[in-house]
Amino acid sequence: MNKILVVGGAGYIGSHMVLALQEAGYSVVVFDNLSRGFADAVASAPLVVGDLRSAEALDACFAAHRFDLVMHFAALAYVGESVGEPELYYQNNVVGALNLLAAMRAHGVARLVFSSTCATYGEPERIPIDETHPQRPINPYGRTKLMIEQALADYAAAYGLHSASLRYFNAAGGDPQGRVGERHDPETHLIPLVLAEAMRLKRGGEPSATGLQVFGADFPTADGSCIRDYIHVTDLCSAHLLAAEGLLSGKLSGAHCLNLANGGGFSVLEVIDACRKVTGQPVQYRVFPRRAGDPAALVGDAGRAAAVLAWQPRYRRLETMIETAWAWLNR
Repeated sequence: MNKILVVGGAGYIGSHMVLALQEAGYSVVVFDNLSRGFADAVASAPLVVGDLRSAEALDACFAAHRFDLVMHFAALAYVGESVGEPELYYQNNVVGALNLLAAMRAHGVARLVFSSTCATYGEPERIPIDETHPQRPINPYGRTKLMIEQALADYAAAYGLHSASLRYFNAAGGDPQGRVGERHDPETHLIPLVLAEAMRLKRGGEPSATGLQVFGADFPTADGSCIRDYIHVTDLCSAHLLAAEGLLSGKLSGAHCLNLANGGGFSVLEVIDACRKVTGQPVQYRVFPRRAGDPAALVGDAGRAAAVLAWQPRYRRLETMIETAWAWLNR
């Protein structure tokens, strides 16, 4: 049985990945500092509480287990925070990732699935965005992810470390069985923010007292709100699983970079309307000016993932993503 280390396995996507790996028959160990994850989210997997910025903690974890592959989900991922606190992001996302690669090399682990992001592309020059699109990130978060993608290409050439960097667009939804879901503090993602407002209404709140904010109603889109590509977290996990299988079997070698996206987008107002339908709550919102750097549309092309991994998303419907997230909130 292959053993996989899931770094950041107590977070949103990492906790869903732990379940997917266990269901696929893998042995799983989680390494997480719990600064933004939750110990109760890792199910039955052993949890090693440690920080990527500690080479000693990583070395102890690798010394205690023989891993066949590592999955890295432990980056900090708030764009605004990265602008205000760039040192935090470079220390965790760059220094921490390099520490992880050093520990892998020291202990003979040569396969990595890396959680990357569409933020490496920056302002879109064309839609949909494929992997040939220029990479010009506009914030420290995107830059830190791109640095590690570039490092992985160099490590593949010099050290034979094989990797798959998976560039997400907008993760959404929760485990269809309701075992884990999306938890962030603070929460910045649209769907959970809308559902939190729906939950407030369900508990007797006044619709007019809404704190839900929509930034920009004058984008060049059909309804004036910006468009984003949402992908169900279970579909993200299935792509990671396929990438891991490819690396473990030797079918994937070198350093690969692949988009994970639905290939179609939904506007902010479409998301709010779909949340109203799923929850039955009369969600209202307040309109504010656009945020600096917010593009009108971000939609990905996942054709390379389809070709390389034979991956296709199963949960394409926006309503399905919302239903699974709402079910978890109501658990």
